[in-house]
Amino acid sequence: MKRSNAVVVALAFIAFVSLGLPDGLLGVAWPGIRRDFGLPLDALGVFLVASTTGYMLSSFLSGALIRTMGVGGLLAASCAATGTALAMFTFAPVWPVFVAFGSLAGLGAGAIDAGLNNYIDRNHGRKLMQWLHASFGVGITLGPLIMTAGLGLTGAWEPGYRLVAGAQLSLALAFLLTRRRWHPAPEDRVRPEDRARPEDRGPEENHGTQESRRVSIAADTEATLVGSIRNPASLLSMLLFFVYTGAELGFGLWIYTLLTEGRGVAPAAAGLVASGYWASFTLGRVIAGFGGERFSPLRLIAGSLLLALGGVVVVALDFGPVITVVGVAVTGIAVAPVFPALLSDTRNRVSENHISNTIGMQIAAAGLGAAALPSLVGVAARVLGLEAIPVSIVGVLALLLLLFLLSHRR
Repeated sequence: MKRSNAVVVALAFIAFVSLGLPDGLLGVAWPGIRRDFGLPLDALGVFLVASTTGYMLSSFLSGALIRTMGVGGLLAASCAATGTALAMFTFAPVWPVFVAFGSLAGLGAGAIDAGLNNYIDRNHGRKLMQWLHASFGVGITLGPLIMTAGLGLTGAWEPGYRLVAGAQLSLALAFLLTRRRWHPAPEDRVRPEDRARPEDRGPEENHGTQESRRVSIAADTEATLVGSIRNPASLLSMLLFFVYTGAELGFGLWIYTLLTEGRGVAPAAAGLVASGYWASFTLGRVIAGFGGERFSPLRLIAGSLLLALGGVVVVALDFGPVITVVGVAVTGIAVAPVFPALLSDTRNRVSENHISNTIGMQIAAAGLGAAALPSLVGVAARVLGLEAIPVSIVGVLALLLLLFLLSHRR
């Protein structure tokens, strides 16, 4: 890898660390936030809807924004928006103002997510995609630890957000200074798996790569956004991402509340368990980065979802604190490879001229799922009790597995 590309990839990894930090902060900070603003348990859904609206808008339009601003310019503006929003959370006088800045944070996060996924998919391989998302896991692992430490030292949730806001604004400056490096030479645009000989690839991947090449020869220009919206394969891909992120983030957001308010676990210990979920999540993506290419996407994703189902069932059955921690860790490791594997497999589900738009659409759908499904889990917890949280996640994961198998059958 050339030195200029190495700098860009390193920045991409750092950006994904910072992208995961706010999600990790929120789960631990939420009890304090809702206490300060006098909110009910499921008011989190209002914030998630607001942030997701911004997230969906920017990620959905990311293909057009990249063509207009370039990847580097878009990332600089997006990090600046996210950092500003995180800082302003801590000064919000009333809940509606806090929610409004959530929309700004979503705008920045969606563009960062889609822009970096698009860049890595276009210019690098599945291994780097897994490691990119492992960086997200590092951030979302550090988030609960930062917030738990802030709460322990100051008794307030604001310092954690201010620290992460500073990191985001620093990253915006780094993207601004390196914006011209986000345009690799044509020879660098060939992904490693596309360089591989057909006999070195699995049958499904080989077929998908041949199909992508066949379609790319037939289509010289990228499809319009409207054309991709009308493409059934793109819409099916969106649905997969909608359900997946609802399960992944829903479990991570609510496990702290389940343990502290539902099972009487001490806040510090529950914070460690929540962070442990994301730590095991990160470990899962690192493992997939080293060995995930040995399995076809079908086997990797289906096997991961089955293992995740088993982990959440263990948490739901509540065999005791130790077994619950094991279930949380297994769930984190198992769900980790699914998102990047689905992203890398996009070119096997849609034609070449729909890839850029579909990736943005998938990220948008992921944002919507990350808001809608955890919000519904919160409603279920309020109506049925906190033990409804793991049961709901079991249902979401089962639905995802069914949809994924149906998509491959299709």
